[in-house]
Amino acid sequence: MEGEIVGKYDITLKNMFSDLTDDILSYFLGMQYIKTEELNIEFPRVETRESDMVFKCNTKEGNPIAVHVEFQSDNDDKMPYRMLRYAVEIIEKYSLIPYQVVVYIGKNNLNMVDKIDFDFGKENFLSYKYRIIDVGEIKFSEITQTNYYKLYALLPLMDKEKRQKEKELYLKECAEAIRNIPLAAAEKREIAARAKILAELVYKRNIVERMFAEVIRMLRLEESETYRELIKKGEKEGKLAVAKELLKRGMNIDEIAEITKLPKEEIKKLLN
Repeated sequence: MEGEIVGKYDITLKNMFSDLTDDILSYFLGMQYIKTEELNIEFPRVETRESDMVFKCNTKEGNPIAVHVEFQSDNDDKMPYRMLRYAVEIIEKYSLIPYQVVVYIGKNNLNMVDKIDFDFGKENFLSYKYRIIDVGEIKFSEITQTNYYKLYALLPLMDKEKRQKEKELYLKECAEAIRNIPLAAAEKREIAARAKILAELVYKRNIVERMFAEVIRMLRLEESETYRELIKKGEKEGKLAVAKELLKRGMNIDEIAEITKLPKEEIKKLLN
């Protein structure tokens, strides 16, 4: 059953992150490139599944290559053979040299090899290697100090040491970081929705729901035209009106005080 669930995550990742490719290629791969087109990769001779992302790109020197990115949420001891078959298909179909990366987002420690080597002498040998990126080894602060905002969806899977030490508090910090991204509320809500899905790879669902509930509710509120107008006023009357509205929506006094900067005693008076 667990394998089936993990497999579903892998299958849906291509759709979830189809618009993240620029950030993924720039941040994870550190490549200077010009993406020219997405390649249609269906490998009937490989497996029933398709590769996650394959793009034709030009390097800064002007050389055409195929960038192949696979997301993997479990340790697969057959991964080197899969990647080699993908590489052969890319070369055969498009006559492009592939730059291949596996992005590992699993809960367990990374336990996959990144190469195939055998040598039976000068006339019979193979040396093949690709890159594996373990998202759990990327520090929380590495991402939050950049403007790769779409990658915030991966925050719940990052910084394994911090995550295991702080547990639920780490997930809450991830949710708050997404809420504070300087983007429109609708964009932040989309990032938060993706982060929620991925968080379930490493947290129980009830914990994920609890940690993200308030953030998603606040992002919905931020999309309210009335809320935006009242906040813009910046006057005490406007803040009181916002506080009243938030009380109606069931938000607690501490959170309202944080948002409006009103004293808690004044907010309590609004309950009468």
